[in-house]
Amino acid sequence: MSRKGLAVWALAAGLLVGAPARASGPACDLPSDFAQSARPLPALARALERGPVLILALGSGSITGPGSSGPEAAWPGRLQALLSERYPGRSIEVAVRGGRGVSVTDHLALLRESLASETPALILWQLGTVEAVRGMDPDEMTEALRRGLERIRRRGADVIVVDQQYSRFLRANSNIEPYREKLRLAAAAAGAALFPRYDLMQHWVETGAVDLERTPRPGRAAAVDKLNDCVARALAELISRGVAEAR
Repeated sequence: MSRKGLAVWALAAGLLVGAPARASGPACDLPSDFAQSARPLPALARALERGPVLILALGSGSITGPGSSGPEAAWPGRLQALLSERYPGRSIEVAVRGGRGVSVTDHLALLRESLASETPALILWQLGTVEAVRGMDPDEMTEALRRGLERIRRRGADVIVVDQQYSRFLRANSNIEPYREKLRLAAAAAGAALFPRYDLMQHWVETGAVDLERTPRPGRAAAVDKLNDCVARALAELISRGVAEAR
């Protein structure tokens, strides 16, 4: 990786560093067109009626919650709590597969291992930031994603593609747009929902709800917790809409 690439990656990883605290400020509202992102989630709807529900969160650094007040504050942990509230009496687990610096090619191996031993109803596949920072060929990323989506389809699970995090530095120092477009096209071709994390985070920055890059270090972890909570709430809304559409 080039020196510039290393700098971008260091910042992308370092955005989530700080000490535990509580954040305040405006709520993270959802744009009026957010509902258009929803797609039916029939496998999850069936699982919610039958018994224990397993959801896999597959991705890189943000799924493990670096810089937050603890693993339960990462968005997968918050999502599990929120879905358990929305569907009382159901056993719902959101399990994490991946970690910081893990790319889409690594995801394929993790996905293969997970699907061989587990039966998830829904897979939340977060990718695009590591690939852009490393300068991976966007077509190579898309092909790996396509193969993974096909494997998920054959196993009968639902999938939501989660796109990149938004940051001014990343936007200024990486050619992010081709990767965003490839994710949109790949999700559409597979009939999968695309969770527009990049657009949501940009919206929250512009509305003053949460802005990690301009948060002083003493309040950084509180801002990370708030961002994770906002992402989880938006995902819970998208998932709930998908379940309702499938019934």
